[in-house]
Amino acid sequence: MRQWLEARGYAVQEQRFSFQPAALSAFPLVGAGLGWLTLIQLPLLTFASVPGWAALAVWLAGAGALGVLAWGIGSGTRVPGTEQREDANLIARPPGGEPVRRWVVAHLDSKAQGHSMAGRLVAVWVVVLAVLALTGLAVARLVGGAPLDPVPVAAGAGLALAAGGLAARGRLKGGSQGARDNGTGLLAALEAAAGAPVPGVGILVTGAEEFGLVGARALVKGGLAVAGTEVINLDTIADRGDLAVVIHDPAHRPLADRLAAALGGIGPRVVVRRLPVGILVDSVPLARAGAVAVTIGRLDWSVLRVLHTPRDTLDGLDLGTARAVGRVLAGLPPPR
Repeated sequence: MRQWLEARGYAVQEQRFSFQPAALSAFPLVGAGLGWLTLIQLPLLTFASVPGWAALAVWLAGAGALGVLAWGIGSGTRVPGTEQREDANLIARPPGGEPVRRWVVAHLDSKAQGHSMAGRLVAVWVVVLAVLALTGLAVARLVGGAPLDPVPVAAGAGLALAAGGLAARGRLKGGSQGARDNGTGLLAALEAAAGAPVPGVGILVTGAEEFGLVGARALVKGGLAVAGTEVINLDTIADRGDLAVVIHDPAHRPLADRLAAALGGIGPRVVVRRLPVGILVDSVPLARAGAVAVTIGRLDWSVLRVLHTPRDTLDGLDLGTARAVGRVLAGLPPPR
């Protein structure tokens, strides 16, 4: 990859970093913790000998501690004794030393888990519902004073245990070629960089995106100057569904609208939308660092059911959309 970019005239810098795959254990940990908290809550919600405040106090303390622990692991806090891996970002700048005003970004890595991306989204939604249900039960126990009826308690407990089971499936399992996620995004980025470097436009190829956006976070921590620049992240540009330009802040809408107009005619339609809950992309930490950042992707539920599984291969995949997006970006005038 580095040699390919250098052959086209880019000045390429390699930024190496290490990370722990155990960061993906954060969500399964939430599931396991939710299951145990549910079992602890059952007597607190239904026994007359337990004071009414106990269920809410234990729930808030336990959920808070679980959230802090999961956040620490998921954000990359070093856990002694866990596996460490090495990866790298490629930072490709046009020659001449002119500051980069637009970055085209795509991640290189892939992964496979016990559930697909669709399964993870379902698990996230069920976990959120379970947390709301258990919070409501604990509040009802406090307000009412009396023990709760076993039927709603059993329903809430069943939902929470189901959520825990779904979250537990998020562990790494097997391998994936990552043809859609993110071979298609990388192909679009290479199409955008196939010609002579454009002044003011750089290419970022990130690593370890699938393990908590580690590469993009490393770029920010390493001091890459992204504040005030445009960032166009390319992630999963498959052959089904709407072509979406995803924003993280209403202030980024003008860039999204310009891209949507330029991409018109690719796919059934082009839409601008916010990032769905439960999905993380490299443009998130870059936007937080001050970039005007969007992500371009094309997928539907059938594609989500393939992502992060061994089924994400080139079989039956049309790469036309990815190539077309890259060609549009190659001809897009650089920002002033």
